[in-house]
Amino acid sequence: MRSIAVLTSGGDSPGMNCAIRAVVRSALSEGLKVFGIQRGFQGLIKDEMKEMDVSSVGNIIHTGGTILQTSRCKEFHHLDGRKTAYDNLKKNNIDGLVVLGGNGSFKGAKIFSDEFDIPVIGIPATIDNDISSTEYTIGFDTAVQTAIDAVDKIRDTASSHERTFIVEVMGRKSPAIAIHVGVCCGAENIVFPTKDIDSNRIAADIKKGIKRGKTSSIIIVGEGEKSGLSYEVQDDLEKNHQINAHVCILGHIQRGGRPTHLDRFISSKMGNQAVKELISGEKARAIIYQNGMVSSTSLENCFETKIDYETPFLELVRALSM
Repeated sequence: MRSIAVLTSGGDSPGMNCAIRAVVRSALSEGLKVFGIQRGFQGLIKDEMKEMDVSSVGNIIHTGGTILQTSRCKEFHHLDGRKTAYDNLKKNNIDGLVVLGGNGSFKGAKIFSDEFDIPVIGIPATIDNDISSTEYTIGFDTAVQTAIDAVDKIRDTASSHERTFIVEVMGRKSPAIAIHVGVCCGAENIVFPTKDIDSNRIAADIKKGIKRGKTSSIIIVGEGEKSGLSYEVQDDLEKNHQINAHVCILGHIQRGGRPTHLDRFISSKMGNQAVKELISGEKARAIIYQNGMVSSTSLENCFETKIDYETPFLELVRALSM
């Protein structure tokens, strides 16, 4: 192992820059050359890469987004595209690759590694925290904190005007952000895109709160595959229960911003571990976080979407929002 490359793929997440920094500096400390690939797998196919040094990653640990930029690359889904990517790695004498991304990026990385016998290490980076085999993915903590800050501000207005607010957070198929924001903001209800809307229960909870003197209610909605589910909840409450509710979709503000302590710390450890895996000869591994420790597992163990903790957290929300 003489030279490695690093790229970011899929959606950006706060903490990616911390991981890039850790990969670059860990590799340089081991005497390896490091290349940064622009715009993910697309940049690998187009040979958009440059050698990085210590200064290349200076003053980025506190910044959101990714200095390498990112994309979703359709060409990498096809063998011809992957063959071009492999040829570019060989042309630049690159022996190993670190990929930061989510489920789709990991699947592409595994295929690429198997087809061309290229050592590839994946680092889980997605605000959804939906990758199996790891308790944590880079960007999740920052996204949750950003949403919490926003909901706290909305609660001020909701209380002042005695209103119900429906706040939609990101998450695609994962309930993780919605659950954590709901618990931490004292939401009266959480609505998941994978479940039917129980407007009877939501309305009953709101009216029960009003009877005991509550002046506002917050309902957290997970966006699902596309935004707008909160408007369905709003329409249902107004038409069937005569409850006037206001919608606030937080959107992509949850992707940006300065990474929290947790995202900086864990991503730094993951980046360092990724370099260690490459040096030790591993070929298709993913860096994971379990029980407070950073380690690795096979990439294929991370392909499933993690959505297995709805029920106990919903029970917590209902117990605390009485």
